[in-house]
Order: sequence, then C-alpha cells, then structure tokens
Amino acid sequence: MAGLAESSGSNPDVELLYDINGLAKDAPHWFDRLMEFIGEYGLLFAMMLLVLWCWWGVRRRGGEGAAPSVAALVWAPLAAGVAVLVNVPIRGFVERPRPFVDHDGLEVLVDGKDDFSFVSDHATLTMAIAVGLFVANRRFGLIGIGLALLEGFCRVYMGVHYPTDVVGGFALGTAVALLLSPVAMALLTPVVRAVEKSPRLGWLVRDRRRADMASGTSADVPGERDLAA
Repeated sequence: MAGLAESSGSNPDVELLYDINGLAKDAPHWFDRLMEFIGEYGLLFAMMLLVLWCWWGVRRRGGEGAAPSVAALVWAPLAAGVAVLVNVPIRGFVERPRPFVDHDGLEVLVDGKDDFSFVSDHATLTMAIAVGLFVANRRFGLIGIGLALLEGFCRVYMGVHYPTDVVGGFALGTAVALLLSPVAMALLTPVVRAVEKSPRLGWLVRDRRRADMASGTSADVPGERDLAA
C-alpha cells in the first residue's frame, strides 16, 4: 500500500493539493498563521463548544427525551476517540508519507509532522463529532458537519494532507459514529437515565428548576424528534 504515496503531476489528488495549498503562498502571513491555528486547534475547540451548547439547550428544556439526547451527545466525543484508535492500524498499514515528503514547492504551515498521512486524524475527529452530534440534533449536527468540512480544507491548505487523506478521514469518522451508534445508545442511555435520577448529578441531564416551573413536551426537546425519526 506504500504505492499510494507515489503520485505524478497528472494525479487529480496532487493537482488539487497544489491548487488549495497554493492559496497559502498568495495569502498574507497573518492569514496563514490564522489558518494554522484554526486548522490545528481552533476547529476542534469549536466542535466541543458546539456539543456543550447543544447539551445546555437539552438540559434546560428537559422532558422525556433529555436522557437519550444527552446520551447521543456523550457518544459524539467518544465516537471521535474510537475513530482515531481505528485509524492507528490504518495508518500503519497504508504508510503514506506526508505530501511535502514526495512533492516540492508546497507551503507547509506546521512543522513536526513526521508521521504518516492517510487518513487525517483531524478530519476523522471533527467528522465523527459532527455525525454524533447530528444523531442528537440535526440543526447542530449540520453546523458541525460544516465545521468538519472547513477542517478538511484547512489540512490541505496547510500542506500536511492530501485531499484523499481528508476524504478518508471523513468516511472513517462517519462510519464509526453511525455504525456503532445503536450499540453506544443502548449502553449510554440507561447510564444517563440513572444520572438523571441522582440527587447530586441529575442537573447534568435536566434542569429541575425549569421542570418544576413547566412540564416539557417531546416537541420542546432538541434532538428528540430527530432521535425518534
């Protein structure tokens, strides 16, 4: 599989790499530094904030669907972790060098990337979180998918991944989040329901003060209708 790294100038993967990375050469220095931060740390942080934002809305509205919705939100980062672990043997099997190893003239914005390239961990992480979030709430999930797509663009822009590395990461993250979701929900939902009944930890699932003021309905719970669909 090492031959995956051998590419000619006529390879669409390489051509797209140069087209996207070429934007970094023409951009101001401050913009490249901004893209480096966004692509390396910023979007991952934004994804976690998105999960927390969705969780906050779920617990405030409460209702019977709070527990499965929170369980789906717990699964989102867990799915990302599982997907990255699955990527470890994939990288070792494919052994694709970073694009700047085999191709000259790339504008590499991040130093120290000496591991293998396929598939992209960042693309895998963000898409797994986004798809896991989509299971809980479609509106937040679509925002997450948009952020994941931006992450993939950033990785190619930074010169550290081929476009196919990113596509592979998207596929891996999606597969893990969706295929393991039924098992994860079956395991996590009872745990979350138990936490919901706890006098000390119940606030993690439902805002009891709001529940006392007004009883919630299934239509008021973000993601409950999506989970039932």
